[in-house]
Amino acid sequence: MSATVPFLDLKAAYLELKPEIDAAVAGVLASGWYILGEEVEAFETEFASYCGSRHCVGLANGLDALHLALRALDIGPGDEVIVPSNTYIATWLAVSQCGATPVPVEPDPQTHNIDPARIEAAVTPRTRAVMPVHLYGQPADLDPILVVARRHGLRVIEDAAQAHGARYRGRRIGAHGDVVVWSFYPGKNLGAFGDAGAATTDDAAIAERLRVLRNYGSRVKYVNDEAGWNSRLDPLQAAALRVKLRHLDAWNARRRALAAAYDTALADLPLQRPQVPDGIEPVWHLYVVQLERRETVQRVLAERGIGSLIHYPIPPHRQQAYAAAGIAAGSLPLAERLADRVLSLPIGPQLAPEAVAQVADALRAALAS
Repeated sequence: MSATVPFLDLKAAYLELKPEIDAAVAGVLASGWYILGEEVEAFETEFASYCGSRHCVGLANGLDALHLALRALDIGPGDEVIVPSNTYIATWLAVSQCGATPVPVEPDPQTHNIDPARIEAAVTPRTRAVMPVHLYGQPADLDPILVVARRHGLRVIEDAAQAHGARYRGRRIGAHGDVVVWSFYPGKNLGAFGDAGAATTDDAAIAERLRVLRNYGSRVKYVNDEAGWNSRLDPLQAAALRVKLRHLDAWNARRRALAAAYDTALADLPLQRPQVPDGIEPVWHLYVVQLERRETVQRVLAERGIGSLIHYPIPPHRQQAYAAAGIAAGSLPLAERLADRVLSLPIGPQLAPEAVAQVADALRAALAS
């Protein structure tokens, strides 16, 4: 059956802003300029300002942004990068694409983000960087991560693909580490109409290197300083993102209201609700609960027209893509337990407030069955 409460309604998001988005896209089409150019530069300026960073470099997608950020820091074969064991596989893939080795660290069971207390034990003479992920739109605990990184001379690359607008100790995510990487995949809090990404940083040298790497290794047309890539944010996506950026704070406020409503509606149910430490201001890209008998619960929700997803059902180390790494089943038990228990409930700026009660009623029935 079709969902009466969809997990996320991207069409409704477009329709809410249709006049603005259509006009912005039409302006790009009429300009005759379709690669980089003024529209991309304008978005880069506006997004950098929004994030509180000095520089923004628009890129083709989030994975490219992660990969090129690592390349811009000269991380490659023989190097190790500390990554969360509990994350989407793109975090690991970016490290592998550089020829470096991802070294997983387990999460804090309460927040699901990388546990800062476990990072130092994973540092070796080959470690070059730490890549915390602001999972579900909730910032990782950056201060202790940065302390460990500075003590060992490590770079910090933040994966902020789900955290547009989130704040850590009062400051927006955007430049706490050496470079912060963003995805604008359509379902993100700030989503394009296709693949798109960016990196923000306070370091002018990193920003300049990223601009060269994204453009075939070229600063001047037909002059290639190094073997680069083709990974450029295009003006059509930049135009749409500029429109959506103006509405991002309002849409994130709606997500916060829905998350608060879920906290109240689910308080008496036998499940674990999201935990938010002091000083953390999430933007609720996802509202993730932990529960038993997930498959049964998800089936009952679907029967009642409630959309839900699992973020993520298979940890990176258990994927066939990393079979050669030889990380045995059970060696990262916290990530594996989360993979067996997490369930993401519908949340998004176009979700009707009354839908929370429908989801809660369906969960109550499912957990009682």
